[in-house]
Amino acid sequence: MMGRCCSGICRALALLALLLPLQERGCWGLKPSSGDLERSPHSDPDPWEVQHRHKRSWVWNQFFVLEEYTGNEPLYVGKLHSDVDKGDGKVKYVLSGEGATSIFTIDENTGDIHATKRLDREAQAYYTLQAQAVDRLTNLPVEPKSEFVVKVQDINDNEPKFLDGPYLAGVPEMSPLGTMVVQVAATDADDPTYGNSARVVYSIIHGQPYFSVEPKTGVIRTALPNMDRETRDQYVLVIQAKDMVGQMGGLSGTTSVTVTLTDVNDNPPRFTHSKSPLQSVVARIKAADADIGSNAEMDYRIMDGDGLGMFNITTDEDTQEGVIILLKPLDFETKSSFSLRVEATNRNIDSNFLSLGPFSDTTSVKVTVEDVNEPPIFSAPLSKMVVSEDAKVGTSIGKVSAHDPDTSSSAIRYSIDRNTDLERYFNVDALSGVISTAKPLDREANSVHNLTIFAIESSTRPFYHHQISRPPECIALITVLDINDNAPVFAIDYETILCENAMPGQVIQTISAVDKDEPLSGHRFYFALAAPVAGNLNFTLRDNKDNTASILTKRGGFRRQEQPVYRLPVLIVDSGSPALSSTNTLSVRVCDCNADGVALSCGAVAYTATGLSTGALLAILGCIITLLVMVLLIVTMRRRRKEPLILEEERDIRENIVRYDDEGGGEEDTEAFDMVTLRNLNVIRDPNAQLSCFEAFLCYLCAKKRKTHKDSPHKLPRPRQLIGNHWTVHIFENNFYGDFFVCLFLCCCWGLFSGWGGLGEV
Repeated sequence: MMGRCCSGICRALALLALLLPLQERGCWGLKPSSGDLERSPHSDPDPWEVQHRHKRSWVWNQFFVLEEYTGNEPLYVGKLHSDVDKGDGKVKYVLSGEGATSIFTIDENTGDIHATKRLDREAQAYYTLQAQAVDRLTNLPVEPKSEFVVKVQDINDNEPKFLDGPYLAGVPEMSPLGTMVVQVAATDADDPTYGNSARVVYSIIHGQPYFSVEPKTGVIRTALPNMDRETRDQYVLVIQAKDMVGQMGGLSGTTSVTVTLTDVNDNPPRFTHSKSPLQSVVARIKAADADIGSNAEMDYRIMDGDGLGMFNITTDEDTQEGVIILLKPLDFETKSSFSLRVEATNRNIDSNFLSLGPFSDTTSVKVTVEDVNEPPIFSAPLSKMVVSEDAKVGTSIGKVSAHDPDTSSSAIRYSIDRNTDLERYFNVDALSGVISTAKPLDREANSVHNLTIFAIESSTRPFYHHQISRPPECIALITVLDINDNAPVFAIDYETILCENAMPGQVIQTISAVDKDEPLSGHRFYFALAAPVAGNLNFTLRDNKDNTASILTKRGGFRRQEQPVYRLPVLIVDSGSPALSSTNTLSVRVCDCNADGVALSCGAVAYTATGLSTGALLAILGCIITLLVMVLLIVTMRRRRKEPLILEEERDIRENIVRYDDEGGGEEDTEAFDMVTLRNLNVIRDPNAQLSCFEAFLCYLCAKKRKTHKDSPHKLPRPRQLIGNHWTVHIFENNFYGDFFVCLFLCCCWGLFSGWGGLGEV
């Protein structure tokens, strides 16, 4: 009876040891994989449903797939599952609808859907498909068709475009600051409802400081007050539209806006100091006629001379004079005088007196052109120049040239209109017109400089247009050539989410880079994990060879409790000469996700397991064993005080009675008895003594060992010596759990250290 009791306890212990690891591994519940759309694993089947008909049990949500996927393997979209499918291979899944078989494929056994082609959301934003579970043998449907939608998720792959550009606009001269000129608008083909891919902001690249643009509305306004049309009547602006709300990594498009200043009456009439302006009277001549009244009226005309086309002559009706008028501008340096032959003819001729004629006369008129001081003239109104971004201060860029059209040919002095060079990046040599750098340049800050160069004469003679507000000018358009002086960086600040149930080889983030430089051959970036983590066991990096890279997991089983955040240093190298690189840190947060891969919680929380881990069980068991050993030692010491007096000499006496059966079967018929144990009858005769489970078991072991080791019986300890001076440990009387753990402890320890083989011989 006692042996059966201990055997039952040990079987219960073995069963408990088997069940605890199963509980820890989650074998008592099901969990759908990421991306699956399945029925809840904890839902129980309806008995009524089993007895009658199977209801259609598809569970649908919209599937999502990222556009422009560049991976080598088909893109996993999602999983279909029906309760009719018992996993025995009798049901297969069939897909139909838009893009079925050509774009989307389904594993007929598992229901996994993959996209085999790169999708473009701007071409088609979603696909409507039908799925059906059919019997594999008969191809007959086991459930009606179910319709679902696969939506294509947008990425930023379209730059803003100005559909109405280039623009032409006008604004009155002398307009106040902030006057609206025109509104430009750009459109972005990306999804405006998802992220910032279609959120456009506007900026002005060329046209400052004269005009500005509102970033959100695209309204162009005057940035300077009182711009004068007579000084400059036209401006060409370059407007940029950039998506991603203007952040780094956004795509951009540009358009030009030509703004013309329309005239207003802001100049009063003034007499100039020109000797003979256009339509002015050069000279008056008069032919004498003795007649009076209408008989003395005359008409004048220029017959010939080298001034034909340059001058005209009319008749003053009041004085009957011939008025010579200038038709074209005069240039003293080209021709200093003109000769005209002028004829005067009577307007009214009486036919009775024709014999007294002719009634006309001719004369010669010489017109002399006087020299006046004219302003310098530039050889070209626009000079284009280039300079390297790393040019040293004082580097010559180009030269402008002007000359004095006057015969005296005075020296020319050059200067820069500092309103067009507020930062004073350039200087111009006053005598030679050579333009040079005055400070280091930065192409990323300003790639084109539009300078206005003035030219004035060194002499103090006033110009014939002494009222003009500005001297002669030309435009120097300086383009700054790029050098590789900026290292590439992450396109955006990435927030990477890693689900705890992520599988090895899963792409958790695709990264890209931007570089402020603009090489002629375009950007080419190379990605790698920095040296400290290049050989880590958690993540790896794959360069996609298209200026992007993918971060993949090397293993599964990530836990927030172990490490909530991983920080990966990513090395990005550009293709410049020399190449520049930077190390950017990518933070990967481990999150608890649902079946669709949507993060539910990413914070580090204390670990609360549904069962005890192996380590915790061992720690508890160790504490219990230690406590039991202490209790046994205390009880043993207390029992020794009440032990009957027995001489120490008697304790060392080994008295044995060996009974032999000569007709028996040898060792099996040999029995050994310990006389000391038999003599000490106080315990056995004690009516209060109780034989516990483990005491009986130890007695059985002792007897068995003595029976099987007859050659050395004196080496075997007595049961009394194992548990103290008394058979019963009273602290555990009537206590099942105490007896259980004592039995467990002594049996296990005795089997490990005594060399008897433990419980295997019981």
